[in-house]
Amino acid sequence: MSGKILIIVENLPVPFDTRVWQEATTLAEHGYTVSVISPKGKGYEAEYERLNGVHIYRHDLPAEGSGFMGYVREYGSALYHELRLARKIYKEIGFDVIQGCNPPDDIYMIAKRFRRYGVRYVFDHHDICPELFEAKFGKKGPLYRSQVWLERKTYQNAAFAFVTNESYRKIAIERGGMDPGRVYVLRSGPKLERLKIQPPRQELKGGRKYMAGYLGVIGKQEGIPYLLEAARYIRKELGRDDICYAIVGGGTSLEELKSLSERMGLSDIVTFTGRVSDEVMLDYLNTADICINPDEYNPMNDKSTMNKVLEYMALGKPIVQFDLTEGRYSAGEASLYAKPNDAVDMAHKIVELLDHAEKRKEMSAYGRKRIVEELSWEHTSKALLEGYRAFFEGEIK
Repeated sequence: MSGKILIIVENLPVPFDTRVWQEATTLAEHGYTVSVISPKGKGYEAEYERLNGVHIYRHDLPAEGSGFMGYVREYGSALYHELRLARKIYKEIGFDVIQGCNPPDDIYMIAKRFRRYGVRYVFDHHDICPELFEAKFGKKGPLYRSQVWLERKTYQNAAFAFVTNESYRKIAIERGGMDPGRVYVLRSGPKLERLKIQPPRQELKGGRKYMAGYLGVIGKQEGIPYLLEAARYIRKELGRDDICYAIVGGGTSLEELKSLSERMGLSDIVTFTGRVSDEVMLDYLNTADICINPDEYNPMNDKSTMNKVLEYMALGKPIVQFDLTEGRYSAGEASLYAKPNDAVDMAHKIVELLDHAEKRKEMSAYGRKRIVEELSWEHTSKALLEGYRAFFEGEIK
């Protein structure tokens, strides 16, 4: 295929954003000319570089917004730089399509500036922003209503859309008013060549028998306090001191959660690695006996597919998580499911799994098989290629 695609993502730098990077490199491998606009981030400060055939342009971004004015500053700055860089890319490389990766749901505004040149907009729906804001603020106030409006406008301006699961597809059709034939379910399947199974490094356990691992963003929405509460309950109430916990990843709440862990008396058994290389991440997760997804039950998490669950399965790790719709769809029999938002029940599930080696082995094999045969990027990326094939061959008007 031939065609020129500009991908815009605001909340994470590229190639750190795994989904966007997999999309960009897959499209480039199949003959498309691909450019990406993203913010800068630690380790990704270059304003321009070309990697794996993909042109990457990066810009500065203010600190993550909190409250109305914080979000106005963050989103306004991003839109300014995205439009500035899009104009530069259009002159130097060109593009037929702008693919906007949310959050937020305002990138269609950039595409509208190029509509007179025949450029179309494609929406890559990563997060359901109205539910995200509801989870952050605990109410459906003005910010929530603004996100519902932006989501609807985004779908109205999209030629077609990629969504991460069937729950999001339903939202695209019912709330976004999208033609079902223009909605492609593009799951964020992991690349197996990146997630290599390798021998554990027992020294990372610090002399303890078991390790429970976590991989992901260290933020307010990831439910890590539930994991810490479960760890405290296991130690104090169940009398188990043979388990350590590795929390792998960086984010805005890292120092806050480290302090919480210390106040809970867990600093000797809980390790926060911060953002690390893939090599270090693989050392920890391959050493872990089980992995945890502590995302709390709320309207957003219940409908969202969490990349970490799929990555745990790719590494053959049995999982403990709360019982959420899409979490259960992804993991199936590779996970035990605690009562939603119940740290004590999560603690009991963790101990149950660690104490039954044969059950762990069965769950590990099930999860790995499901990824290899159905949910790896090799399989899920077919929706990406089919969407763009249909568009560039004129099947989508």
